[in-house]
Amino acid sequence: MLIDLVHFTPGLSLAGGLLIGTAAAVLVLFNGRIAGISGILGGLLSLPQRDMAWRLAFLAGLVTAPIAASLLGQPIAPQIDAGWSTILAAGYLVGLGTRYASGCTSGHGVCGISRGAIRSLVATAIFMAAGLLTVFVKRHVFGG
Repeated sequence: MLIDLVHFTPGLSLAGGLLIGTAAAVLVLFNGRIAGISGILGGLLSLPQRDMAWRLAFLAGLVTAPIAASLLGQPIAPQIDAGWSTILAAGYLVGLGTRYASGCTSGHGVCGISRGAIRSLVATAIFMAAGLLTVFVKRHVFGG
């Protein structure tokens, strides 16, 4: 296995993990809410809209953090090797999966596992297995 040392950033990854963990802890301690992005966004899209201010603030932080990082010298240059139809289909499937799993990887993986929730452990294991299987099939069956 080769490690791409140019893009290997353990310090930034650790800092990002600490920020995510801190944000999740602050949200649950002071607001009693789980930091699951699908639930936060879903709360904004449902009627009647409840708790709108903190939901908008949380989502604004998700959008502005990469912008701030790029202004501080960390270039943001994601490369997605897929067309719009693939991206839209993947987004739909992720949204469908979050409905069936009653949450997303952030809610189950970060918050649920830290609370010791068995269903979050199972859901996160399934998310990871599905991701591994998808990459394997894409690379070895379809030659991507």
